[in-house]
Amino acid sequence: MGNTNTTDTGAGATAAEREQERVDSAAGERLSTAPREERPETGPQTGSGVPAMGVVGWIRWFWRQLTSMRVALILLFLLSLGAIPGSLIPQTSVDDLKVQNFKDQHTTLSPIYEKFQLFDVYSSVWFSAIYILLFVSLIGCIVPRTGQFVGQLRSRPPGAPKRLTRLPAYTTWRTEAGPEEVREAALGVLGKRRFRTHTVGDAVAAEKGYLREAGNLVFHVALIVMLVAFAAGQLFKSEGGKLVVEGDGFANTLTQYDDFKSGSLYDTDSLAPFSFVLDDFVGTYEESGPQRGTPRTFEARVKYTEGVEGPERKGVIRVNEPLVVDGTKVYLIAHGYAPVVTVRDGKGKVVSRNSVPLLPIDNNITSTGAIKVMDGYRDKNGVKTQLGFKAFFVPTFAGHGKGQMFSQFPGAEFPVLALSAYSGSLGVDSGLPQNVYQLDTSKMNEFKNEDDELLKKMLRPGEKLDLPDGGGSITFDGIEEWASFQISQQPGNGLALGGAVAAIAGLAASLFIQRRRVWVRAVRGADGVTVVEMAGLGRSESAKLPEELGDLAAALITTAPVAPEKPDAPENPDTNEAGSRPVHPAEAPAEGAEK
Repeated sequence: MGNTNTTDTGAGATAAEREQERVDSAAGERLSTAPREERPETGPQTGSGVPAMGVVGWIRWFWRQLTSMRVALILLFLLSLGAIPGSLIPQTSVDDLKVQNFKDQHTTLSPIYEKFQLFDVYSSVWFSAIYILLFVSLIGCIVPRTGQFVGQLRSRPPGAPKRLTRLPAYTTWRTEAGPEEVREAALGVLGKRRFRTHTVGDAVAAEKGYLREAGNLVFHVALIVMLVAFAAGQLFKSEGGKLVVEGDGFANTLTQYDDFKSGSLYDTDSLAPFSFVLDDFVGTYEESGPQRGTPRTFEARVKYTEGVEGPERKGVIRVNEPLVVDGTKVYLIAHGYAPVVTVRDGKGKVVSRNSVPLLPIDNNITSTGAIKVMDGYRDKNGVKTQLGFKAFFVPTFAGHGKGQMFSQFPGAEFPVLALSAYSGSLGVDSGLPQNVYQLDTSKMNEFKNEDDELLKKMLRPGEKLDLPDGGGSITFDGIEEWASFQISQQPGNGLALGGAVAAIAGLAASLFIQRRRVWVRAVRGADGVTVVEMAGLGRSESAKLPEELGDLAAALITTAPVAPEKPDAPENPDTNEAGSRPVHPAEAPAEGAEK
């Protein structure tokens, strides 16, 4: 009789039936590939009657908990949670200036954040502990599972249970083909469906879906690969920034960087030898409509040389399209304007002529900064002194009387430079570092105009600001553009990408592939007609298993067709209640139902 449910083995069952039920259910238990939990060994009893574990027992218990899948998932979740403050809170390893500004603005939160190392999340003790525990947990999960999986690959599918009717998917029919012929045909049908098959006694045993556990192992190995790649990227990375004005260049040496950071194991002598010159920066913007000012072209055109005496080549660096030289990537990250100014003393002698990069403060590249003249200037009395100018630049000025002085467009269509002048000590001789975009006027005096106010003026290209009392002048000669580059060397990126792809593939295999076994039994009945039984068992319940078993039965019937019905034949307990017609697993009645 065909069925889809196991029978009740409750109080009404005999001892023999319960023993048979235990034997039959072993086929399902053997499908599990997870490491078996070891039972605590019996040992000395404590006062409460529980066996004392001892030091070794506690170590083994801790190891089993650490290497369990549950703990691995918890650690992975904690690692994800730990990365949240690293994304929301400024990190010292990324931008010291932002961290300092955050501390200045949040005097209450900052001590708390420092105590929990939230400004250095990825190098903190607690994040490293989670990281290392997850690494150990994954290895502890993989090693025993791999051994078990290899053992399963080397072994053959187990023989058929005595009573196939107890399995979740089952069908049977009678055929005039011989048992040997049916079993041979079953081997062929199952082999074409990529089942591993062999004959055990009067039945054919087949198994399929080994890629499920293989995908599971690949997923966990890929996680380890990603962790290794992340660690390598943090330990051996290098990253620095450089601002380059059009016409200037950069050589990849430590002294050339504006700022430079590296991993704890990085060797600065391993910087890739190359250099480049910024020939031109090209930026075009949408001129009308709701997207006015949106960049359309944003690229830096450079000439670069690989090695010390390599040939000069041309290249274009765009956003998210870095220049790659000997494993080092050069990213374009920012752009701005550098007004060209000339400073003369009272005798008309040129003291300084420089392109001064200014810092953008909005999307229309309204910029601010400082112009500093540290050497070569003498006042009207011939005394050496230093000059400083606060600078405010707009590439497209709206015009006088049309609101505040903010740029209306990022392109340089109507450039205006506003200056205010100071003299005295810039404070650079003390040896303390200074922000190049800020002017410290604590030791400087203001130049005064005729109204005894701070001397300031808005200049168009070609115009100049005369300093009072024959103190000289400063001329706004024109505009050059600058580009800011990030030069980074990050090993492990390719390894992390490969690990991520493998993790997705392994996870998909473990989720969508079902491990299942199929048995085909063929025995000759008392009337000389062969009785064929087919049953399937999956690792987990699935509606596809009965469908697959039905398809296999349909394929096998072509070789072992259903025998004609014999209405006058005496009732045979081995025949199907539906006659000789095969029962599809989805149609089979439950055992104990009315016939």
